[in-house]
Amino acid sequence: MSEKSIFTEAVHAGEEPEKHHGAINTPVYHTAIFGFTDIESGERIHNFEEEGYFYSRLGNPTQTALEKAAAQLEKGGDALAFSSGMAAISSAVMSMVRSGDRIVAPESLYAATRALFNFLQSDWGVDVVYVDATHAENYRAAVSSNTRLVYIETPSNPTLRITDIAAVSEIAAKSSIPVICDNTFATPFNQNPLSLGATAVVHSATKYFGGHSDLSAGLMVGSSESIERARHLTARLFGGAIAPATASLVLRGIKTLPLRVERHNGNALAVAGFLENHPAVTKVNYPGLESHPQHALAIRQMRGFGGMLSFDVGSEEKARRLVNKVRLCTLASSLGSVETIIQHSVSMTDAKVSTADREKAGITSGLIRLSVGIEDAGDIIEDLKQALD
Repeated sequence: MSEKSIFTEAVHAGEEPEKHHGAINTPVYHTAIFGFTDIESGERIHNFEEEGYFYSRLGNPTQTALEKAAAQLEKGGDALAFSSGMAAISSAVMSMVRSGDRIVAPESLYAATRALFNFLQSDWGVDVVYVDATHAENYRAAVSSNTRLVYIETPSNPTLRITDIAAVSEIAAKSSIPVICDNTFATPFNQNPLSLGATAVVHSATKYFGGHSDLSAGLMVGSSESIERARHLTARLFGGAIAPATASLVLRGIKTLPLRVERHNGNALAVAGFLENHPAVTKVNYPGLESHPQHALAIRQMRGFGGMLSFDVGSEEKARRLVNKVRLCTLASSLGSVETIIQHSVSMTDAKVSTADREKAGITSGLIRLSVGIEDAGDIIEDLKQALD
């Protein structure tokens, strides 16, 4: 049978009705513990020698359905679901490095991920080297004999820089170094890093997977080997398990993920085009624009350019005035939902990032991050126009 469209896959991903009395939607298993028929089977299940469940921190049927769905969409061997994006990122990263190892990471990345790396460097003795990830060769130059992880975030938060996943993965593979790629901004609708050579991908499923600003969740998808290591090490010990009810909500969100992201893509391109031609805007960061420095690369490795963009209005004063003037857009510190969400980066998500690090990442005082929703594109543009004017 030929490979199905992602629109079809998303509707049916993770479904196993024969295991749930024919239920089309996987039931929410509201239980912390599972009983055994006898000590022998209990022993095998408890020691992961036989399929089954014994404690919801270490697995639950609703969670399993979500993990199978995520692995299917990201074309991975297996997956793990977590209570938040940072639980997924920290578990993935710390399952691969230890004291004395080096991580090579991008200068432009999510502020909380940078905080995690800085914590590992200052308190755990992990060496972290930041590079301009728009040039794959910078990763090669930073790799040393003690490098144990290469980290990618593309498109990056909040400056929408693009990294050549295939090129960086090839560089890492020559030294048998695993590659983790944060695919939150792109989603599997627009990009599949595992197919380009990455070892694992991570998502804040709070964002596009959930899609409605009503849950907190994270995902790690990768090779079966990388997932098994994380499952029995960091996921087990750190305890960032997803609640069954939350897993069910993410499963519901997945069914409309392609429809929503297709709309996000189209709206963001329209909004980016408007902003690029507005006299009050000094710069627009969106990989779908021909003016984007990595536009050709984005075309090569992405199927769509996503719903995220950022733009500069020249100063912090103007940026603050703008976000206070919007009427349709929601001023909030999140992204990836059906509503359009706006934020002033240096006041909110990146407020704790040092000035020097912000400069390297291209985060200026006048930068606005915009998560373009699925409202009518004309209405979004009209709201931004009145605020800019």
